[in-house]
Amino acid sequence: MRQLDLSKGRVAQIHLETIISQGNETEKHVFDEAGKVVQMNSSYYIRFQETYETGVVPVTVKIDPTGIVTLTRKGETTTRMRFNKGERFETLYRTPQGTVSIETMTKDMQISYTDKPFSGSVYIEYDLFLGKEKLGDYKLQLLFTI
Repeated sequence: MRQLDLSKGRVAQIHLETIISQGNETEKHVFDEAGKVVQMNSSYYIRFQETYETGVVPVTVKIDPTGIVTLTRKGETTTRMRFNKGERFETLYRTPQGTVSIETMTKDMQISYTDKPFSGSVYIEYDLFLGKEKLGDYKLQLLFTI
């Protein structure tokens, strides 16, 4: 596989789908955005903005060479969630009303890359907890193509 120089970043097409199941209700969010893929210190950073009617939220997904994925959203609410299959991570969820401690428990995670054109996919299934209370089941699919 030919190494693509991503140290300065390359424009990429981003497709993000999130499915949230809480009790009997299911929500689906889909974003198709232009973004950027940057490689720094063997990690890939996928940067884009989720566009809502109320504005945009900058998002960064970091794929670490060890397989840990970090998802950061910085808007009116700020989160930095980490994922690794079979692991539980605690994080802070910052809102204008205050900060809350939440936890992710990653049930399944798959990361893959292809060449020509360089593209990748990240699939994560996780549970979200507030203290001992489970807030919901989440499925996240991120696809990017340069």
